[in-house]
Amino acid sequence: MTQSDVQNLPSLHSTSDPDNQKQTKPRNWTTIFLIGAAILYLALVIYIPAINVFIEAFHKGVGPFLNNLTRPDFLNAAWLTVLLALISVPVNTVFGLCAAWAIARKKFPGRTLLLSIIDLPFSISPVVAGLMIVLLYGRNGWFGSILEANDIKVIFALPGMILATAFVSMPFVAREVIPVLEEMGSDQDEAAKTLGANDWQIFWRVTLPGIRWGLLYGVLLTNARAMGEFGAVSVVSGNIARKTQSLPLYVEDAYKQYETEAAFSAAVLLAFLAVLTLVLKEILERRTGGAKRRQH
Repeated sequence: MTQSDVQNLPSLHSTSDPDNQKQTKPRNWTTIFLIGAAILYLALVIYIPAINVFIEAFHKGVGPFLNNLTRPDFLNAAWLTVLLALISVPVNTVFGLCAAWAIARKKFPGRTLLLSIIDLPFSISPVVAGLMIVLLYGRNGWFGSILEANDIKVIFALPGMILATAFVSMPFVAREVIPVLEEMGSDQDEAAKTLGANDWQIFWRVTLPGIRWGLLYGVLLTNARAMGEFGAVSVVSGNIARKTQSLPLYVEDAYKQYETEAAFSAAVLLAFLAVLTLVLKEILERRTGGAKRRQH
């Protein structure tokens, strides 16, 4: 066989051999369609409206935007929103810790019922929750005559707004801490108790360090819910400017009064709060995941 004959032999790696052709992976059109549909849906519901808020807030420049943030009615609404969070978040943190400890560590009659009650704000409309508060503490409500006799005003005042905010933000701490406590188990608590530690020392030195990331995550969600609540607070507050008007209510009122720039400026501030919440949420989730990996 000559050299020319060898060169004329078919190559083992020749593309003419159908058995050795490199197979091209077929496109998964179902996956592409689902991803495209999800992106389109998010764009229509979140991205485009969010971009429009920033465009409307800054279309006349940064100066008018900053001026809108120094208006007395805006400052009053912002301070009232912060005040609602400063009161409701610590209250729900203490309640959530106590409820989580009792549910995760104790077996008692009514445990399932307590869990269902904690989850009520997830299933009840905020507007209905506000109406419930009015029916209880309003002038014609169950406790209305008692409150009026003692000159205590709840509805269309700060106490009613605090009750509404605390109700809608109640479940988050408990729901974030309960799984962490159940995963930890009670072995460390029992070991500390055998060494002579009391319940208070066990909580501060054993339990709290183990649940700190879950607790912070719950507090973060509680704060975001408290500062962004609209429905329940609008029912019980009366939306009185410079008196019972929180920041979400201020956005609605300014828009209805055709003060669109002021409304969108306040909306941008709430959007920044949402972005900050998402960033802190991601950090806490990574911390929690890292802590779990170290434990295993």
